[in-house]
Amino acid sequence: MENTMKSLAPTFVPQTGPATAGSLPRLWSGRAWGFLGVAALVLFVLVPAGNLLVPPDSVFHVSNYTVTLVGKIMCYAIVALAMDLIWGYAGILSLGHGLFFALGGYAMGMYLMRSIGHDGVYKSDLPDFMVFLDWKAYPWYWSFTDNFWYCALLVVLVPGLLAFAFGFFAFRSRIKGVYFSIITQALTYAFMLLFFRNDTGFGGNNGFTDFKRILGFQVAAPGTRMALFMLTGAALIGFLCLGRAIVQSKLGRVLTAIRDAETRVMFSGYDPVYFKLFIWTLSAVICGIAGALYVPQVGIINPSEMSPANSIEIAIWTAVGGRGTLIGPVVGAAVVNLGKSWFTQALPEYWLYVLGLLFILVTLYLPRGIAGLWSKRPS
Repeated sequence: MENTMKSLAPTFVPQTGPATAGSLPRLWSGRAWGFLGVAALVLFVLVPAGNLLVPPDSVFHVSNYTVTLVGKIMCYAIVALAMDLIWGYAGILSLGHGLFFALGGYAMGMYLMRSIGHDGVYKSDLPDFMVFLDWKAYPWYWSFTDNFWYCALLVVLVPGLLAFAFGFFAFRSRIKGVYFSIITQALTYAFMLLFFRNDTGFGGNNGFTDFKRILGFQVAAPGTRMALFMLTGAALIGFLCLGRAIVQSKLGRVLTAIRDAETRVMFSGYDPVYFKLFIWTLSAVICGIAGALYVPQVGIINPSEMSPANSIEIAIWTAVGGRGTLIGPVVGAAVVNLGKSWFTQALPEYWLYVLGLLFILVTLYLPRGIAGLWSKRPS
């Protein structure tokens, strides 16, 4: 019996002393830095050159469709990375992260709608959907949304404050496991129904679309499209490095211990509430930023992004790639969405069955996801 209890004991040991410079782990291994360097070369040099400099009739030309598709997948990869921070390292499974992604997208979409100006169908100061619904003025919450930096602040604050308020009460009430997942799913479903209403001032089921300009530049211009693509790539690499720094720090060790044995962490003198609240709020903010990068590249945002099915799909990306690995969810998001892009064109009626089968097969035969194929130890 004693040996059994020893085997069940968590490997977490609180470190009270200050970390010395020699004890700090490297952020990435040499091979990982090499992969990041190759990714940066492709994203910041080869793709822009192939799209802007190579003639369209050349085999080396990168089409606008490919740029948009890869940019969209990189946004999804950022969301999967955010999910991994809470699910893979803190044991918090959210089925409502699509809400934070959509809120960030709507915050940026408000600025893009204001930037249309008089170029809409009705040549009005108001967006076309407001004119159609016979609105006479902007609602109060649209104030200052003609300022890009104000909307950029909303991209961070709206998902962050909502996540903080929700997480504070949920974690203080010791809600976790399947109950927490169900509540997050109910939250995103409630917001989806709210945004579907025409009287909320967010475009109803059509959402925001037909964007013209961003910071004075034409959204559809090749240079603008490529700038957004490169900004998304930089954000993905930056969040990867941020996530790696967190999970290798003392904070990361505490989060992992909370995931494995929360009660023992409490007995060690740590309050799990604030650690979980921090990583939960940070994850929501990252999702909001991903949504803000997604909207100008794809050209639309509507309440369907808040659907519970989308949030479940985010969890599937993370599981397929390998949770608790950081790079795994990025790969999982890319693989699943490339497959989705092909299936929804060739065999659209079978995609949901394939997605469900993929999740079952990965759970049964690849419990550590795609990342487990090349790594035998956790990241």
